Amino acid sequence: MKSGKSVYDGSTVALLTQHGKERVIAPVLNAALGCRVVRVGGFDTDTLGTFTREIPRPGTQLETARRKARIGMELSGLPLGLASEGSFGPDPFAGLFSWNLEMILWIDDTLGIEVVGSASGATNFSHLLAAEWEEVERFGRQAGFPEHRLVVRPQGEEDPRCRKDITTWAELEAVFFRALAESTNGRAFIETDVRAHANPTRMERIGQAARDLTCKLCTLCPTCDAPGFQITAHIPGLPCEDCGAPTQEPRADIHRCTRCGHQRTVERPEKAAQAGRCNFCNP
Repeated sequence: MKSGKSVYDGSTVALLTQHGKERVIAPVLNAALGCRVVRVGGFDTDTLGTFTREIPRPGTQLETARRKARIGMELSGLPLGLASEGSFGPDPFAGLFSWNLEMILWIDDTLGIEVVGSASGATNFSHLLAAEWEEVERFGRQAGFPEHRLVVRPQGEEDPRCRKDITTWAELEAVFFRALAESTNGRAFIETDVRAHANPTRMERIGQAARDLTCKLCTLCPTCDAPGFQITAHIPGLPCEDCGAPTQEPRADIHRCTRCGHQRTVERPEKAAQAGRCNFCNP
């Protein structure tokens, strides 16, 4: 595996976004790759799915990112395209708190490759069904409002009367009591707005995904010199530190070229897994 100067020096890349993602994506890629990321407008990306559930996402996270990138490439006429797509759910370890996974897809039609950068971590995505303003105040402080915006609905989470872009405490209070008046159950549903421009925590994660993408694009295949030589699989079997039995912990990684398919197995530096990860020592 080797690294070298970017093949994208001087290239222009289309980024379709309407939520300000270019602010954290473009500086990272421009500086590292020598390219110029340009924002592409003219298409409502909310038609591909909204986090507030008015429009369900029709495909997977990666499929949606691919569709966005392709639309941006078609609108701009460029052979290079970028798109970012996020998802939210329970953490993959214990399922006890909210988790955000961000993907950034790079498409190069000249080389015929796709490369995905990603980043994940805990987030402030949460919700509350409230009857009292004091409950909303506590929730807002915990969510980081007003830097992190909130969304309010009367009745419950599926009510179509959705108010977004709430940026001040006075506005939040007015919208909350309006929602109560419209509700038949005396409750209003409050949730964190996780659109990128409305959620600094998510925007920071998108920047992390951009850095991961940059690292992969700067890593060239040792056979064909195409960018994107990256880890695509893990080989389990790292021995337990106590009994020596193989565990499910990875002992090596498989690096693969997205263009020519060349792959290489790279052993990990760790020599043993903790006994707590062993099915024999810790069944």
